[in-house]
Formats: sequence, C-alpha cells, structure tokens
Amino acid sequence: MKKKYWIFSILLIANSQVVNAQTATFKGQAIDDKISIGYGVTTGDVDGDGKPDILLADKKDIVWYKNPGARDKSWQRFVMATNLTENDNVCIAARDIDGDGKVEVAVGAEWNPSETKNNKKSGAVFYLDAPGDRTQMWEPVRLHHEVTIHRMQFLKTTDDNFQLAVLPLHGEGNVNGEGAGVKAIIFDIPENKKGLWSYQLLDTEMHMTHNFQPMEVSKRFLGMAIAGREGVQVFLNGADGWAASGNWMVPSHGVGEIRTGSLGNNQLFTATIEPMHGNSLVVYTKDARTVLTDKIKEGHALVCADFFGQGRDQIVMGWRNPNVVGETGVRIYVGSDGEGKKWQEYTLDERIKIACEDVAAADLDGDGFPDVIASGRATKNLVVYWNQRTK
Repeated sequence: MKKKYWIFSILLIANSQVVNAQTATFKGQAIDDKISIGYGVTTGDVDGDGKPDILLADKKDIVWYKNPGARDKSWQRFVMATNLTENDNVCIAARDIDGDGKVEVAVGAEWNPSETKNNKKSGAVFYLDAPGDRTQMWEPVRLHHEVTIHRMQFLKTTDDNFQLAVLPLHGEGNVNGEGAGVKAIIFDIPENKKGLWSYQLLDTEMHMTHNFQPMEVSKRFLGMAIAGREGVQVFLNGADGWAASGNWMVPSHGVGEIRTGSLGNNQLFTATIEPMHGNSLVVYTKDARTVLTDKIKEGHALVCADFFGQGRDQIVMGWRNPNVVGETGVRIYVGSDGEGKKWQEYTLDERIKIACEDVAAADLDGDGFPDVIASGRATKNLVVYWNQRTK
C-alpha cells in the first residue's frame, strides 16, 4: 500500500522564470581556515549596515564576520562571547526581532550529550545583550535550560511578536534514547531582554530529537515540525499555547535534519536527512517519498532556497564524515520535473575540501541570488560559496 505523507499546503507566490541549472555554478572562498568545530552557522545584519553578516557558534567562541560588501575580500572576525560554559557551545539563533535593522542573538552551550540527568553539567541557554559598539564583547544573559540543549531559532508568531524555541537532544534522564520525552522550551521575549524570560515547556513525547523547521509563510505563523528518532511531528501554537497537532510529516523514518521548500505552483516539499546523522537525503511531496542519495555519511546540514531564480527551491546538503569513496562535502540538488520526484546533483566547488557540520543561505553580495555558507568540522574551515548565476 502506498503511503501518504502529510504536508502542509500554503499559498506561495512563485516566479515563473526557469533557467538551466547547469549554467549556475559556485565559487568557494574560505573566509576562516582556523575554526575549531563550527557547530552552528547563521546569517543576519549584526551592525546595521544593510548587509547580512555571518555568525558562528564555534567550540569556545561565539563570533561574527563582517560582510565586506564584495566577493574575494577579507571578512573581519569579531568575538561576541567566549568560554560561556565549561563544555562547548553548540547552536546559535539570530534575527531582528525589534525592527531596528540589527539582529538579536541567542546561543546554546554546555554541550554534554551523554549527561542527561544533571542540568548543572549539561545544557545552557544565553541571550547575548549587544553593546553600543557591536564589535566589542556582548553580555551573556543566562536563561532557563534543559539538559542536552542542541538547536534553537527565533520564531515570528505574529506581525509583532516573537518567541525563542530551543530544542534539546534528549529528555531528562534519557538513556540510549529511552526514558522521558524531550521537552522543548518556548520563550516569550520580554521588552527588557536582560530581565526575566517566561517560558513554556513543550512535552514532545519524542526521543532523541535533532532539529526543527519553523512553518512561517507570508507573515502567517503555523507552527513547527520537529525531527527525531521517531520521525517528524508537527506542533501548533494555539490559544492555550503549544501542543502536538496529531500530524506526522514523516511517520516512520528516523530524521536528523529537516527543511521545507517550494516546488512552485503553490506546492511545497520537505527535505530530510535520514536517519539521524544518516546516509540518505530524502524529499517528501504530497504523495511520494524520493531518495536523492544514500551515499553520504553523517549528513548534518541542510538548507532550501531558490538559488537560480527558477521560481522553485533547490536543496543544499552537507555531510561531515568520509563516505565509501572517502569524500565529505556540500552538494546542491536541482529539481527537473516540477513535482519533486526528479533531481540532479551538482558539486558546489571541488577545489575546497569541507567536512560539513552546518550550512546556511543568504544573498551576501546583493546580486539577488542566495549564496551558500558552510562550516567544516574536521576541515576546520568556514566557506562562502559565491553564487555565479547572473541575471
């Protein structure tokens, strides 16, 4: 019996322009070849100059790199916070939540995934309060945490309100993925961000959750999809707060990474890496599950965007351990049928070796086409893949 996979349907406005993907290439630039691990990478305008900067949660430092405004120029590195906890930093979220043109930043630290019982030795959440001069050190404001904090994002719930969602890897006391379910933390953001942050604990009843995807379209907030060992479950924010919707986007496969994208014509797809730290990149459409590749090892990075101006999104995926032919790297997958069932794989830049830990997308040079930013774990590099597509 053919399985039906639940996927949310939302009106998307698509650009009808179509290009030949083979004409669109990328050129890699290592902007830092001395990072420690590069756990989490994101983008946002840190200094208010109108250009997206790069932010990185590295092993002991939280840093940002100032956008020089053009390709092939040096990116100046600034440390925002260092040695926040005894163990490593692990994740970062950045978003302009007060409308001043500059991002606010939150980070997760005390990365100790084997310690699920003692929250003094596992997990930490900080809001970083920006100084007047954002090139100087930021003040950490410690927030509530659960054990094994792993991922976080700022969510826009209405036109004027934001929340900070934080996802642990394990539930409290969990052993080998068994025991209590993971409790996600949903913070309300106070006007005085150095004050008390109220929060709700969302009992997911899931085990070993790994990442999540906010569902925001055209200023409408729908909820979020959380990926983990049991699959992908949808959670909604209603009048009584957050709760499970009862819907599973992926009901029967362990999932590590999840992102959603557009096929155009008001259709969405969901891209996943399966299982957690898995070997397969999979695309779900309304009635199909399509494996794009099963030749990776420890897939750990995923982003969807329209890099080529096709009016539909492509998928960038990265993995961090050598596969059977000894490769690590970043690949882009371009749909060829408009239905999400046929995809072509391309390498971004063969000259740069990267054991990809995380990936993000942003138009860094203002040419109208997103570029790719990737952090390399074993290769210890932070790379910008400049999109060579021209209008």
